[in-house]
Amino acid sequence: MPEHLALAPAWQEIQSRLRSTVGEAVYDLWLSELRLSSWDGRVLLLAAQSGTESWITARYGGLLERCASAVLGTQAKVAFLGDPAAAAHSALTAAGTSLTGSGSTDLNPRHTFEQFVIGESNRLAHAASLAVAEAPGQAYNPLFLHAPPGLGKTHLLGAIGNYLRGFSPSTTVRYTTVEAFTNGFIAALKGQALERFKHLYRDVDVLLIDDVQFLASKARTEEEFFHTFNALYESGRQLVLTCDRLPHQLTGIEQRLRERFGAGLVAHLTSPDWSTRVAILRKRAAIDQIHVQDDAVFELIAERITDNIRSLEGALIRIVAHHSLTGDPVDTALAARVLDSIRPITGAGRKQDSSAAGKRVVTVNDIQRTVADHFQIQVQDLIGPSRLGTHSWARQLGIHLTRDLTDLPLQRIGEAFGGRNHATVLHSCKRVSDRISLNTEDAQTLQELLETLRSQQ
Repeated sequence: MPEHLALAPAWQEIQSRLRSTVGEAVYDLWLSELRLSSWDGRVLLLAAQSGTESWITARYGGLLERCASAVLGTQAKVAFLGDPAAAAHSALTAAGTSLTGSGSTDLNPRHTFEQFVIGESNRLAHAASLAVAEAPGQAYNPLFLHAPPGLGKTHLLGAIGNYLRGFSPSTTVRYTTVEAFTNGFIAALKGQALERFKHLYRDVDVLLIDDVQFLASKARTEEEFFHTFNALYESGRQLVLTCDRLPHQLTGIEQRLRERFGAGLVAHLTSPDWSTRVAILRKRAAIDQIHVQDDAVFELIAERITDNIRSLEGALIRIVAHHSLTGDPVDTALAARVLDSIRPITGAGRKQDSSAAGKRVVTVNDIQRTVADHFQIQVQDLIGPSRLGTHSWARQLGIHLTRDLTDLPLQRIGEAFGGRNHATVLHSCKRVSDRISLNTEDAQTLQELLETLRSQQ
């Protein structure tokens, strides 16, 4: 049998670990095209798309080796075809090597509390996770982290595990996914190793389980999981679970498990607001040592990508990828081109609300006139070059309201306010958000303007 076929199960497991660690967007962009060539017991030889080898090695070489080592059961090095050293190792490869993994999933070392960006959307979930890490079995048990995909629940799960391994090494921690739990259970049944499987999951102090929604329609696995849950819970040991649905929504899972999931603290994570999205991008760039020419790049991405953190970071990675392949600087011009290709702006620059059918649509001219009247200035002062405090603040409010009440793209908003650029529009919006959070009078001014504009509909 050709070696790459004998290694196929191990390679699939390595790929699965890579995907769960970096997320779908990064995996699809950089790692999905990797192909297995050979394994000689020391070096895993891979084929990559021409021109991407050095980038993958620099950014993901360490991760590739950790995932390979975890699955192959030995310290593995990763190399790419075309590398002279890799070719030398390849010549030593023995055909037909059979490899199996342990079935457990390693913690991602990047998933720490320090690297988690806290905002209003996740503050409770973060605080609860930290409390569990500091006092497992005493704070919230079980802790059920609920969020749609890509909002950070797996990050918090990993942060708990990494915290305990760093600060409480005597605490036995196991992190797994329901998929890995299921595969391990099936293998244990076939190999008559059920007692060993039970020991693996029940003789721990903290059990971290990702994606419990996948227990649905797996009757035998669900039964085993129920007994595992009970064994840990009744002995006061900590369980933390993540799910993309609330306990009562898991209709494919028995009621007795749903009740146990909801018996502790259910902590929600929601989509991050604009300022949190910017902070996430800044932190990701700092961690990956990505040099961004203009801070407005982060603001532009955060403006366009609003659904989840995975998509947000994926957009940044795509922009950096274009920079790597073309040499263009990472600035707002490059960011706008890439974002236009993955998230094109639609519509005619007006926000339509199905619940407000028949209402008059507010236009940028309405907003400019209303703001100018409120501050008793001319519209020309609003859109002109004046730097007077009153004029600048009125202008920033007008830009903020235009972004909020219309679908005009940033470039068009800038043009409507005197030919200003992306960065100025984003800065104005941020300035308004900052001021209204600190000053009740400024917040009241914004509210009055909104009420006036809505009364015109």
